[in-house]
Amino acid sequence: MKQPILDVPRETEERLRSFVALLQRWNARINLTAERNAEDLWQRHVLDSLQLAPLLPDRSSPLVDLGSGAGFPGLILAMATGHETHLIESDRRKSAFLIEASRALALRHVTVHPKRIEAATLPKATILTARALAPLTTLLGYAASILAPDGVALFPKGRSVEQELTDAARDWIMRVERIPSRTDPAATILRISEIRPAGSPI
Repeated sequence: MKQPILDVPRETEERLRSFVALLQRWNARINLTAERNAEDLWQRHVLDSLQLAPLLPDRSSPLVDLGSGAGFPGLILAMATGHETHLIESDRRKSAFLIEASRALALRHVTVHPKRIEAATLPKATILTARALAPLTTLLGYAASILAPDGVALFPKGRSVEQELTDAARDWIMRVERIPSRTDPAATILRISEIRPAGSPI
């Protein structure tokens, strides 16, 4: 079946399809995603990740993706944009998949960090992503230490987004843009910048 795709060049689409095929082969041996068939993988993960690409600032390199799992959204964005990308994944099996996928797809601009976020040595990022990893307050703590001063964080969130924003406002000052998800009517993408601890000087 030919799955719909967001507007990307043919070469990128072919690489994305090769990635999904590789993911399916690995999924037959180890549990990387709950979805198994190509159509579900495209809709639930690939297209959901690709919708972040137009939201990246022009200066979107390097990109750091926290808790990359099977490559969503970080590896997908690396394929779509070509930006220097750092994927952080502490699970040994998932990081092995990310390393193999980067090699098989010739993604020389991708670096996989098979360790915990706190232990990773990273460049200051101009873009930070994380999907289904942690509550917003926790993510902002990472963002404050990883992002460059003019950096932007993109965090897809589900139905709990307003409560997470309320909780985060107790500890953090930030500029927030809410962008409706194009793949899930119950989801919102948070585009966050100017992050600093509450009570800190401007």
